[in-house]
Amino acid sequence: MLRLCLTRLFLPGTDGVMAADVSPENLHWLKAHLGPVTVHPVSRSVLLAEIRARHGAALLDGAVFGLARRFPRLSAQTVITRPQMAVLGGLVASVLVALALAPLLTLRVTMALLSLAFAGAALFRTVLAILANWRRPEPLCAPAVEALPSYTILVPMYREAAVLPGLMRGLSALDYPQHLLDIKLVLEEDDLETVAAARALEGAAGYAPFEIVEVPPGGPRTKPKAANYALAFARGEYLVVYDAEDRPEPDQLRKAVAAFRAASRTTACLQARLNFYNAGHNWLTRMFALDYSLWFDVLLPGLDRIGVPMPLGGTSNHFRTAVLRDIGGWDAFNVTEDADIGIRLAQLGYRVSMLDSTTFEEAPVALDVWLRQRSRWLKGYMQTWLVHMRDPAALMRRTGLGGFFAFQLFIGGGVVFALVNPPLWLAFLTALLLHQMTGADGPGAVIPGAGLLACNVLLTGLAVLAPRRRGWDELAPYGLTVIVYWALVSAAGYRGIWQLVTRPFFWEKTAHGVMTPG
Repeated sequence: MLRLCLTRLFLPGTDGVMAADVSPENLHWLKAHLGPVTVHPVSRSVLLAEIRARHGAALLDGAVFGLARRFPRLSAQTVITRPQMAVLGGLVASVLVALALAPLLTLRVTMALLSLAFAGAALFRTVLAILANWRRPEPLCAPAVEALPSYTILVPMYREAAVLPGLMRGLSALDYPQHLLDIKLVLEEDDLETVAAARALEGAAGYAPFEIVEVPPGGPRTKPKAANYALAFARGEYLVVYDAEDRPEPDQLRKAVAAFRAASRTTACLQARLNFYNAGHNWLTRMFALDYSLWFDVLLPGLDRIGVPMPLGGTSNHFRTAVLRDIGGWDAFNVTEDADIGIRLAQLGYRVSMLDSTTFEEAPVALDVWLRQRSRWLKGYMQTWLVHMRDPAALMRRTGLGGFFAFQLFIGGGVVFALVNPPLWLAFLTALLLHQMTGADGPGAVIPGAGLLACNVLLTGLAVLAPRRRGWDELAPYGLTVIVYWALVSAAGYRGIWQLVTRPFFWEKTAHGVMTPG
């Protein structure tokens, strides 16, 4: 009943029905389903406030625990299961025993296995890059205005009052009829500054109409919890999530509608490409732009081409709203909810495809901000791997053998790359040093040094070539310094492991508004 109230914008009362939509079609529907009731017209804001007052607790409970109730094995509310803990404990115990009995051999075997995992992830990325460049997407004809559906835009925000005017200018510039846009600024109820700034913009000239959805306190303070809460109020046939600093290309929604209509019904989500409007600010932003160019312009299109599970980016995910609700929305306990929902869609019989449109964001310009953000992402990748590997047989059955191994190499491989790169280099350089000093082999001697170097050269080449796909040739030389960037990624990975153990659901906020689009 609550879903109908939110969709049809009505709420039964003791002396009739409050209704914010008094169009002839909606009035006819109300009378057909509720009988000859008295309809009391109210504003949309008054109606939604009354719904939150009556049903806020139920909405919050569903936003936090809805997925865990419907699909408990696919929720990160439990960080690691007992069987997984038993396997991990057994593995650690076995390594410790082996180290006690044959330390040198154990180190050699361990380093060799880590080297193989590293090489597998690197080679898989190279294959994806080749596939992504095999064929460019065909352009789609955008639908005529009269054929466009309603479109919900969710923008979860926290402590971001300063970026609100720029955000609304960007959303108002979208080439989409404003009466078909259902824009929702999703704000934390206790974030008084951002709520006040949003209310000051309501009805202001030059801005598209929007609604404020205030998320009550409770549960983990995460973006997916806030998005789940707002999902209950969404009225669009399609839905997209943007971040506060996003600047999507104006025709992105029209392209998404065309792509959805050209695709099969099993295509539940389209991921737009992401990159940065401040890419040239400093070395860190340039390296982050190279990272995104490789990820969104090369690797994800490669995954799309072979039709395997694809992790989403943190923004510009376009969904069929009905499917998003059907799969339980986002996981409120996963701090990289975008990666998780992409894999969960594959587990539940849907697929994700790339959308040939770009959303420009603000790259962190300071190392500490970048480190906190990347630590959260890698922690979420660890959560996602643990969740979807609770039942490996089911994952393989649902995604196929190719999808299963792609998940290991891409999701697991991303974590392995961050964690394994430093010890591999340390072992390799130690072995070389020992050999030079004593002529003896060190514990890393069995590592194929040429192979380690070749993988790093291969990945460096991908970083150099990736921005050329976007025409950003000026960034290509910075790809030669990517090994320094990988060291920072490794530091973020170890920080992510520590937080997975100590604060698994903690969401480290990324500050926005330091720079504005030029």
